[in-house]
Amino acid sequence: MSWDGHLPESREYRRILAGLGAAGIATFAQLYSPQGLLPTLARGLGVAPADAALSVSVATLGVALAVLPWSWVADRVGRLRAMQVAIVASTALGVLVALAPNIEVLLALRLVEGMALGGLPALAVTYLHDEVHARHTAAAAAAYISGTTIGGAAGRLVAGPLAGLVGWRPALLTVAVVCAAASAVFLRLMPRPRGYRPAGATARTVVDGMRTSLRDPALVGLYLQGALLMGGFVAVYNYLAFRLEGPEFALPATVGSLIFAAYAAGTASSRLTGRLVPRLGRRRVLVGGTLTMAAGAALTLAGSLAVVVLGLLVLTAGFFAAHATASAWVGARASTGRAQATALYNVAYYSGSALVGWVLGYAWSDRGWGSVVASVVALAAVALVVALATLPRPRSHRGARQGVRGMRTRLGAFDGSASE
Repeated sequence: MSWDGHLPESREYRRILAGLGAAGIATFAQLYSPQGLLPTLARGLGVAPADAALSVSVATLGVALAVLPWSWVADRVGRLRAMQVAIVASTALGVLVALAPNIEVLLALRLVEGMALGGLPALAVTYLHDEVHARHTAAAAAAYISGTTIGGAAGRLVAGPLAGLVGWRPALLTVAVVCAAASAVFLRLMPRPRGYRPAGATARTVVDGMRTSLRDPALVGLYLQGALLMGGFVAVYNYLAFRLEGPEFALPATVGSLIFAAYAAGTASSRLTGRLVPRLGRRRVLVGGTLTMAAGAALTLAGSLAVVVLGLLVLTAGFFAAHATASAWVGARASTGRAQATALYNVAYYSGSALVGWVLGYAWSDRGWGSVVASVVALAAVALVVALATLPRPRSHRGARQGVRGMRTRLGAFDGSASE
């Protein structure tokens, strides 16, 4: 009897979403918790803002370096088994990071921690495409992305205020304990895989999958969306706390770190994306998210704290709408080598985070917040141009323009419009 994937009414579907939500919390709370305490970390270790931001960048670089090897491991031992190994290893490394004696050891441990964490984002969306019915993968992927926003916010919101009270080491250790609990939930809930069996993939399989993906202009365009938008997004969150705790606003660290509550907008927009894509099409939602992100970045230039917070909410909602759409689109478009296709998206996504998130620290130190915002808007503009040039239009629009060619053409265009 053929099996097409779990449906929303099934117990296994609900366990998958809850389990991957817990994994998103465990992964992204660890990955980004230092971002919530960067000013405290910089003062505690006596380093510059850009150097403190390396604690985020080297971890995301580790993710970028590891996602392709993790995709190869998953092809040999199974997606779920690989994710289980990754989450246990990263939890142990999270404790060691909190105990690092100096910036050099901390950065080395963060790099290795990022490489362990890379197993989750590299495989989660691929796993969903294996295990969930194709009609519901966009909604399931959006639910997973919303879990990652909760994790990212939780790590920052736990670490930031605590660092202002007890120091950065106890703060990071507390996050590690929270992540251990979330990891246990993931390990307990995930059902036995049914949609994929390990195939003993070779290195050649991985290379062939990468080559196929890189020959597809639309996939390359989606990879650039991840790199450009994530780079700008992380830079805003890396350096806005320095502005808020500086002379312009003079907020204490325990208050300034609360800006990460804006991640709630990303949680909401990720879930909304799962409903909007079938109605509007992927291309429109992606473009709309990018424009929204740029508008939010511009609002943060204001001298009013309320408007800055509003801008951060708008930027966050726009970014996660675009990211949820692009990441799910990669998995849906890749007909062969899906693990490698989604891994390449994550390589681009986390490389953008690592590079731009670090480099714009020098823009902040040299020219102030206006320079950071100008760079973020420019990155969004380039991403928009790439999206319009490389991503397919909804077929329904082509069908409407070509209506004189017959009912068959129009019906075919209508049937495919929701998947673009």
